[in-house]
Amino acid sequence: MSAPFDEWMKTVQARAEEALDGLLPAAGVVPHKLHEAMRYTVLGGGKRVRPLLVYAAGALFGADAQALARAAAAVEMIHAYSLVHDDMPCMDDDALRRGKPTVHVAYDEATALLVGDALQSQAFLVLSEGLEIPAARQVAMLRLLAHAAGSAGMCGGQAIDLDSVGISLTLEQLEQMHQLKTGALLRASVVLGALAGADVGPEQMKALDAYAKAIGLAFQVVDDVLDATADSATLGKTAGKDAAANKPTYVSILGLEPSRVLAGKLRNDAHDALAPFGEKADRLRQLADLIVQRKA
Repeated sequence: MSAPFDEWMKTVQARAEEALDGLLPAAGVVPHKLHEAMRYTVLGGGKRVRPLLVYAAGALFGADAQALARAAAAVEMIHAYSLVHDDMPCMDDDALRRGKPTVHVAYDEATALLVGDALQSQAFLVLSEGLEIPAARQVAMLRLLAHAAGSAGMCGGQAIDLDSVGISLTLEQLEQMHQLKTGALLRASVVLGALAGADVGPEQMKALDAYAKAIGLAFQVVDDVLDATADSATLGKTAGKDAAANKPTYVSILGLEPSRVLAGKLRNDAHDALAPFGEKADRLRQLADLIVQRKA
């Protein structure tokens, strides 16, 4: 019998933390301040949703433990870099992340900029080494992560987000923005986990894509709900930032209760997408539940 979800989740989170600790430069290595700040932002915090998705998808395809550890670390480094830059004064200008001062507050703006740059490079270094998989599949993983992090993915979504402050977006435009800003890296997490184990066929990829699209949107819908309803202590970041900045959100367009209903529908869509995999995909289903039911 497989372990209970909470136990499995804690095990994966611990594995991800251990991998990140080992794959980040040591604080004692020159330049000390930069490496210390990189470790400050990545280690000891976060829900590790992306590594959890990597491991859950990898289990479907019998992925090697070392390949999973490196894929999970790489995608988490990209995520951490995006948070560091997102919090800077030229972006969302926030002083709190994961319950502690943001990097530009704890250190300085120049260090925060370099931390993001270095984490992005480190992610691709990690994914380019130590994977006992066919070279063509490893290249596909590198390409996938680069695409998800770039202008056609996360960075592009952030650009649209910054340009959308104070203007009205349609629901379709909002969805497009978040499919890039949040959804692209979540999709990459799922597919990286799968590719760490096997070449993925067209029908399998279609199912994984449908799942990833649903959880990517659900994640953002729930984020918008929490930003409107939870306090800063619960969130570990400044609450109410979106409304204060006059940003378009699911709550501002749909309202609070319809947004909650939409999150529930997307959860069901995610479950339905996994039907071809049967019970083997239960961890991915449980992660969809976690994303929609989370309180922070």
